[in-house]
Amino acid sequence: MARGLATPTNINPALLTNVLTPKTPAALHLKSGQSYYGESFGSKESKFGETVFSTSITSYTDSMTDPSYLGQILVFTSPMIGNYGVPSNAPLADTPGIPFLESVKIQCTGVVVSDVALKFSHYQAVESLHQWCERYNVPGLTGVDTRAITSLLRDQGTTLGRLAVGDDAPVVPADVDFWDPSKDNLIAQVSTPHKYTLNPNGAGPRIAVLDFGSKANILRSLVKRDAVVTVLPWDYDFNTIRDQFDGLFLSNGPGDPKAIMDTVMRVRQTINEWNKPIFGICMGHQILGLAAGLEAYRMTFGNRGHNQPVLALASSGSIKAGRVYVTSQNHQYALRLTEDFPSGWAPFFINCNDSSVEGIISTPESGKRIWGVQFHPESAGGPLDTIEMFTDFVNECQAGRRGWKASAMIADEVKIGGSAAKLAV
Repeated sequence: MARGLATPTNINPALLTNVLTPKTPAALHLKSGQSYYGESFGSKESKFGETVFSTSITSYTDSMTDPSYLGQILVFTSPMIGNYGVPSNAPLADTPGIPFLESVKIQCTGVVVSDVALKFSHYQAVESLHQWCERYNVPGLTGVDTRAITSLLRDQGTTLGRLAVGDDAPVVPADVDFWDPSKDNLIAQVSTPHKYTLNPNGAGPRIAVLDFGSKANILRSLVKRDAVVTVLPWDYDFNTIRDQFDGLFLSNGPGDPKAIMDTVMRVRQTINEWNKPIFGICMGHQILGLAAGLEAYRMTFGNRGHNQPVLALASSGSIKAGRVYVTSQNHQYALRLTEDFPSGWAPFFINCNDSSVEGIISTPESGKRIWGVQFHPESAGGPLDTIEMFTDFVNECQAGRRGWKASAMIADEVKIGGSAAKLAV
């Protein structure tokens, strides 16, 4: 067959079959006019989404299952993705009801990598990145310069795009065809549809979680500290049941916080009328800020990665003012920094790279115990510099629980004593 010889007619046809899977063309088309051509992996279905980049070097499985990435085409800056495969997502024995990864499925719309690893090696791996994406109908693009795409997105900001596969690859969509996920209520798509409780027999405080698209490791971090965790849908009126709980947690989630202003107003009511601890992360932090009277805005390209440095401006629990903490982040929106912070509030953290607000805290004068952070103390993946903020929060809830029990016992004694006195008369 070499050197121009004709193919023999007496060879077994099976010997002429290609060993490698035929390559399928794919492309990333941006609404701003740029196109990047490579090869497909994962699903063969073309998808529209918002094109963002992440500087994370590891934990691609955790990033891809983070509900905050819903509706987004995720560009990884790390040159090779997929080399350690994908683990089973079954819950661990010590945290039943909580998936091993950050949610029960892949949340991002598509994935763009420079070099996808079709072969993988890890003792926990059960399938390749290609097989995983194929199973969840998520298209992937490989063989493109992700550094060039990232540089473009940093200059012009997050951009709408289409990950086109097969016959769609050379077709550049019209501007009107691009889908903008920020116009949809993405939180409603990822929040739990019903109320449920984790660790019901825990000895710790009772904590309610308003689920805007919570990462599993947030729930895991609370349960591991023996809290009884009740997860509520995003639009649940917590004020109708708040006296059953020792603390409120506001989770992360995708999209624009101003898309759920009804929830913001209910949280404002909780802040004004309730004196128990409240902790918000990412979207939850933005909800707290809006409820406090701060402004939320859309960042140019957001902060996504496991290496974002933040400076603590105040001390609280395990956090010490003046120290820089390295954090994991994934957000497009942020609270605007202003010299005139609302009464009762102060900035807690600030980003060392772009000076964006990374945290807010209630002041001692307010009489409240409220914290909000834009980053993820629970990481998964990323650094654990601030993981003890969960311990701080659970301890505050537990301390309040003990105080509530003591107050209730005193009240009962007064009531009983008063009734006994009346009977004696």
